[in-house]
Formats: sequence, C-alpha cells, structure tokens
Amino acid sequence: MQLTVQDLVASARAAIIEIDGERLLQLQATGVPIVDVREPAEFAAGHVPGAVNIPRGVLEFEIDGHPAVNGIKDPALAHRELPIVVYCRSGGRSALAAEALKRLGFVEPLSLAGGFNGWVEQRRLVE
Repeated sequence: MQLTVQDLVASARAAIIEIDGERLLQLQATGVPIVDVREPAEFAAGHVPGAVNIPRGVLEFEIDGHPAVNGIKDPALAHRELPIVVYCRSGGRSALAAEALKRLGFVEPLSLAGGFNGWVEQRRLVE
C-alpha cells in the first residue's frame, strides 16, 4: 500500500501533541525554544517573535548544534528532557518534524496547530 503525504502527516499528528497559539505564548514565556521549520525565505518574510529557523530538510542534522535548543545542561542531551515547539506554514511539516524529534529522544516535541498561517489569522505579533 502506497502512502500519500496526507497519510504521513495524519500519522505524525496521531503520534505528537499539537498546541494552540495561546499555549505557545505561555511556553515561550518560560524559555521554551520555538523552531520555525520553514525555508529561510519563508522565515525572512515573517515569523513568530523569538523563533529560530532550522529548515525541516536539515532539522535532524542541526537540532543538537543550534544554540536555541542547546547548552541548557549537557550541550548534547539535556534539552531532550524539555519541551520544544516547532511550526511551519500550515502544520504539516511541523507535525512531521515533531514526530522526528520524538524519534530522536525529545520527550516533549510540540507542533503549533495551524502553523504560521493560523498564528497570523489569530492576529498575533509577527517579526
């Protein structure tokens, strides 16, 4: 049986936790890192304030080396015990990204439901 990308995203969403914009703001206020997994041009056009850009295509390779999620206790591993929020344009790439982070041992990878589009529709601040 061949899967579609929609099947992959649905499977990922069933395995991860999606949060709304209000919860993202609460987590961000406590220092939880926010990672935008869109491409650099998308990020440059506007992003959630305080987010860092690690594109989905290189996320697994760069997540340990990025200062936004690294160096809390043990630079290589400590951040896996803490929440991390990922988002994309509409929530599909971030669901896949959160699932990948979960497989890499992150205890609480969270995906922003509705992605950046939902964030903007809620009239939230954008950088």
